Amino acid sequence: MNQLFSRFALLTLSGAVLTLSACSNDDNDDNEVKPAEALKTETASNLGPAPTSTTPPTAGQPGTPRHYAFYNLATKSEVPYTDSATTKWDIAVRTTTILVNGGSSGPGQGGAIVQDGLFSEITAAPATGYNVDSRTAYAIPTGSGKGWYNYNSTTHVVSPIAGKVILLRTAAGKYAKLEIVSYYKDAPASPTGTEPRGYYTFRYVYQPDGSTNLK
Repeated sequence: MNQLFSRFALLTLSGAVLTLSACSNDDNDDNEVKPAEALKTETASNLGPAPTSTTPPTAGQPGTPRHYAFYNLATKSEVPYTDSATTKWDIAVRTTTILVNGGSSGPGQGGAIVQDGLFSEITAAPATGYNVDSRTAYAIPTGSGKGWYNYNSTTHVVSPIAGKVILLRTAAGKYAKLEIVSYYKDAPASPTGTEPRGYYTFRYVYQPDGSTNLK
């Protein structure tokens, strides 16, 4: 009888230990810190303001749109011109000029750094050192060879400079990296200068958590 009782007690104790072990493993699974998912590279296509007229401009001499086209990196969407005085947008484009939502261009915390490097190899944004728009200069410089593009005066083609990445601080103070892919509508592989221009295609990585991590 005593042996039977001892065996029963041993089995009961073993079951309790297994149950506690399983619960402990479940707790560990619940508390396990999972690695953050890699950020996704987004693409925006044909961002550009509406032309001021329907008359096609002569080659190399495009008409200047009245307004900019505004874009929000977080929502991956264009922002109406009526919201241009708010923090709802991060960048704005018109011809070869790119604005950031900060300084003289908007009420946000926007800033930019044009950095040499490969888009895929830039994995973090600097926390400081961002330029902002002012009445005398833009955070993203304009002019051939001065910022993100070169202009060919013979063919009138605007070409993004390879290895130029724009690091952005957004209107909300978040961070992103951006690379211009094309300045022409539908991003032709080899533009001739006669295509509709001022339609930006760009790729970017946006960090929503406020950190400078961009990978």
